[in-house]
Amino acid sequence: MPKMKTKSSVKKRFRLTATGKVLAGPGNKRHNLTARTQKAKRKGRGMQVLCPQDARTVKQWMPYGIDR
Repeated sequence: MPKMKTKSSVKKRFRLTATGKVLAGPGNKRHNLTARTQKAKRKGRGMQVLCPQDARTVKQWMPYGIDR
């Protein structure tokens, strides 16, 4: 049985925690930041935990986890 492939984009964009949760960087942080409030820009820092439905999809794309 051949190995399953991991999507390369998932390796770059997501991280797994020790408990199996999926962390993702927030969106809307690249340009047009003058239109966003300072509070919204602060909230966008760091990583966010994905909801279980999205986390299930991301885990299918990385069948063997992520090596970091």
